Amino acid sequence: MMNRKHQGGVSLVGMLLLGVIAVFVLLMVFRTVPAVTEYLAIERIVGVLASEGDNGATAAELRRSFDRRGEIDNISSVAGSDLEIVKDGNQTVVEVDYVRTVPMVANLSLLIEFHASSKAR
Repeated sequence: MMNRKHQGGVSLVGMLLLGVIAVFVLLMVFRTVPAVTEYLAIERIVGVLASEGDNGATAAELRRSFDRRGEIDNISSVAGSDLEIVKDGNQTVVEVDYVRTVPMVANLSLLIEFHASSKAR
């Protein structure tokens, strides 16, 4: 009896399935990049607002400042009126919770919940 070597590898169907999965993952990444970029801008602005609040700015001034900065950074998910501004001792804490829906394919969407805060975690 001859020893036969079994050839291993990926079949055509397996390769197509891996390709479809890879394309879907890349689609998800490309579609979520704007939402994550907006979140990072909001995080940065919230940090700046907290330091402005520590220097004596009122809550109304901080909200207006957020709206001005948000206009520059093209932020559409959050407005100054959505901010939660509280004093924690001598420190100003600025927080905002929001949800962003990212359409994927047809009626499939990705729902992302964001929490931006000036409070150190």
